Amino acid sequence: MNISEETFLINFGIHVRQLREKKGISQKDLANDCGITKSQISRIEVAKINTSVKTLVKIANALDVEPKELFDFSIK
Repeated sequence: MNISEETFLINFGIHVRQLREKKGISQKDLANDCGITKSQISRIEVAKINTSVKTLVKIANALDVEPKELFDFSIK
């Protein structure tokens, strides 16, 4: 399967948003738990930035999921 980086980031952002909403966490609360800005969470969720692995680990920890679960989604 050959997907574009943009398609991957869009689907990744959607998945992060779904995980966050499933936990009942606002973007602001997630950002605070990660030690990053709310705008950074927003930009990840709408595929405006390609974030670092360090930030991914912070997000996974804040959502109480294994980091690999952040990548457990289907490409649409």
